[in-house]
Amino acid sequence: MSDPKKAASSDRYVWLAIILVVAVGIYWGISYALRPVAMVVPVIRDIAVRAVPGTVEVKAEFDRELKSEVGGRVKSSELKIGERVVKNDVLVQIDSSDVDLEIEHLKNEVTAAKKKVELGSTLRADVENSKDKLAILERQTKDGAYPAADFAIAQRTHHQLEQKMELDEINNKLLLANWENSLRSKELERTKMTITAPSDGVVTAVLARVGDLIDRNSAIANFIAVNRTVVGKLSEENFTNVKVGQKATVRFLTFGQDHYNAVISKILPSADPTTQRYSIYLDVTIPEGRVLTPGITGEVTIIIAQRANALLIPPRALVGEYVYVVSSGKLTRRKVVKGYESMNLVEITSGLEAGDLVLVEEQDRFHDGDRVRTKQLAN
Repeated sequence: MSDPKKAASSDRYVWLAIILVVAVGIYWGISYALRPVAMVVPVIRDIAVRAVPGTVEVKAEFDRELKSEVGGRVKSSELKIGERVVKNDVLVQIDSSDVDLEIEHLKNEVTAAKKKVELGSTLRADVENSKDKLAILERQTKDGAYPAADFAIAQRTHHQLEQKMELDEINNKLLLANWENSLRSKELERTKMTITAPSDGVVTAVLARVGDLIDRNSAIANFIAVNRTVVGKLSEENFTNVKVGQKATVRFLTFGQDHYNAVISKILPSADPTTQRYSIYLDVTIPEGRVLTPGITGEVTIIIAQRANALLIPPRALVGEYVYVVSSGKLTRRKVVKGYESMNLVEITSGLEAGDLVLVEEQDRFHDGDRVRTKQLAN
């Protein structure tokens, strides 16, 4: 038979052990729950990008006053504030009644001048008669029947008549050319009385209305083009390796953290004398439904070089030359060496391995050796 006292003593030890394990578990659970939460992301392998930053601003292709090149009275107008117009749409028609009358008169003058040129000089018959007479006198002079001195005078008279005829015909051609030039000028003036949209755009102000009498070069409306230009600004040190055709990413402050692919389309070779910054033009791929309003600003990152199979972390994980790595619930401060940098990712060439969890938020709350819980975020 077993000893009841020994059995009771053994049971107490078992219960004490259970209570101790439970107490340790509760203590560990409470201490773990009290640990601060570290927001981490894993170190990944991907393509490292060397990029340079800059700022961008959206501008209208042009924003200007529409002016009339000729004066007159506004006969009709399609100008409406906020109205979207298409290139070559008629916006304003200036009354061309007087010009039409002048054109009709000039056409008649041109017709008459052409007829004069076709008919030739009125002196042509006199020249032909003089030529025949001169031929007779020449034969008589050779036969001795007409004085040589008188024949010389007749020759000079004939040449003078020819010159007069030629000058008359030249003047007729010149008169025709002048009438034709006047006609073209008036027809051009009439064309300018029909004012059309220089491009697709929007009317932002109406400055002339039907019935208004306007002068030459008078402003009739303010007009902003639909097409947008994205202009980037770079510092001198970042401008050096930039070339047309390089890829870039653009973020507009209005659209939050959304990034858009872009390509450098044009580079201005000189810096702004005031800011000493260089200008580039970007072709940005904007999804349908997004409207670039002139004046919005943002950031550009231009890709200068790439490297495959690189270790990458977000820039926000860096605290100077260091990062915090979480392993087995413990924070370790590590010194790292940076490689290529872009807007969203930084290459690490030394100090980390793929899969390491790095702290990316509120680094000032933590210290080397802290025990933490982790919450993994997307890169």
